[in-house]
This record gives sequence, structure tokens and C-alpha cells, in this order.
Amino acid sequence: MLKQSQKTMILNHLEDGYRITPLDALNKFGCMRLAAIIKTLRNEGYNIITQIVKSKEHGKGYAKYSL
Repeated sequence: MLKQSQKTMILNHLEDGYRITPLDALNKFGCMRLAAIIKTLRNEGYNIITQIVKSKEHGKGYAKYSL
């Protein structure tokens, strides 16, 4: 059985209706470059939505992606 690429796993996750953050991508798929994969998917024609979420604890923002 062939192992799925991180891009394929992330795309499947998004197509199943889930959102994903960089921390989710690292924990679920071992992906350390989620933004790069999102850029590739957008270049392939996927309409991926970015929501910037502010952390209540640290005041910093992070991206949450969805289809």
C-alpha cells in the first residue's frame, strides 16, 4: 500500500469539511509547512479560505484554513 502525501491527506481533511491550523497539521500529519501546501492547493484551483484567529493567551494570530 502506498503512503499518502501530506498534501493529499490535508486536502482530504479539508474536503471532509474540517478546518486545519498549523498545529493540527503538525499533530495529525507531521506537516511543518502547512502554508506551503495551502499555496500549492490554491495554485491547483482549490478555493481555500483563510481565517486569522487571535490567541487569547498570547495575543498572536494564527491561520485556520477551510474549503
